[in-house]
Amino acid sequence: MRGVVFDGKQVRVVDDLEVRDPGPGDVLVAVKAAGLCHSDLSVIDGTIPFPPPVVLGHEGAGVVEAVGAGVTHVAPGDHVSLSTLANCGACAECDRGRPTMCRKAIGMPGQPFSRGGQPLFQFASNSAFAERTVVKAVQAVKIPEDVPLTSAALIGCGVLTGVGAVLNRARVDRGESVVVIGTGGIGLNVIQGARIAGASTIVAVDANPAKEAVARQFGATHFVDASAVKDTVEAVKGVLPTGADHAFECVGNVKLIRQAVDLLDRHGQAVLLGVPGFADEASFQVSSLYLDKSILGCRYGSSRPQRDIALYAKLYREGRLLLDELVTRTYPVEDFALAAEDAHAGRVARGVLTF
Repeated sequence: MRGVVFDGKQVRVVDDLEVRDPGPGDVLVAVKAAGLCHSDLSVIDGTIPFPPPVVLGHEGAGVVEAVGAGVTHVAPGDHVSLSTLANCGACAECDRGRPTMCRKAIGMPGQPFSRGGQPLFQFASNSAFAERTVVKAVQAVKIPEDVPLTSAALIGCGVLTGVGAVLNRARVDRGESVVVIGTGGIGLNVIQGARIAGASTIVAVDANPAKEAVARQFGATHFVDASAVKDTVEAVKGVLPTGADHAFECVGNVKLIRQAVDLLDRHGQAVLLGVPGFADEASFQVSSLYLDKSILGCRYGSSRPQRDIALYAKLYREGRLLLDELVTRTYPVEDFALAAEDAHAGRVARGVLTF
């Protein structure tokens, strides 16, 4: 079968990939669509360290082909959106409703794939850039069949991370103000999460002025072109003179993290969603935090995928959550190099690979 493999030096689309049969508690999924997220590109450029060889991809949707013993919530033929959260369901964190903090779901990659007899790692417990993948049952969330799989694929990372950061981690309330730094796939989902939460002012910040239209489509009330102003913080404070209740950094740049902190009003929260280099350090003025300001890390939108994916599919069907509009372009998997080039250049909100 076809898949996108990174061997530690180069990425190739291969056609001789194999995947094991589902064991107890597993689900075998025929992947139909997979979003290309910057986290996949960060494995390739080394920003996210991951052992090679690895089958890439972690934002996918498809159709269940087979299930292992003990799996009852999905069956062959069901449409599913895939999460990256292979949490155990039995530890104290899972029991508290914090599956993103499950230690068995972090840093323990399996090797369900092989090629020419050599085992390959699974990225983010998912590897959606393959025609078929095996995931834990908890990662496969049934969705209605009228949700297009090219759109449903994006729920499993971009939507869970962006919308989840707003609703679950920051808990943005009605009437509050939000600044979103970076309007790529994650940033647009933060924007629409803020809209859904009832934020009254949503300021999108990006160095690409061409992104203003789509940012406003997703819910931004204001747009600051960072390439056209001397001081981004000053420009944003032209809209929010006392600062923002919430500032989300969606790029992964330490200078922008500092901007997010500097943009906060009293009792404000800076939420970090972008992924800087593994050893990068950010700085801030300590005294600026004493007015009850907070800097929050956020893993995967603090999500509970079995609950949240179903909710987001419902909001999509009601017209309240935009998914189709996120899909800027679809690519056959053989065109992975072109999709990666477009993502690097910021030409797409989300490119989606199809099988």
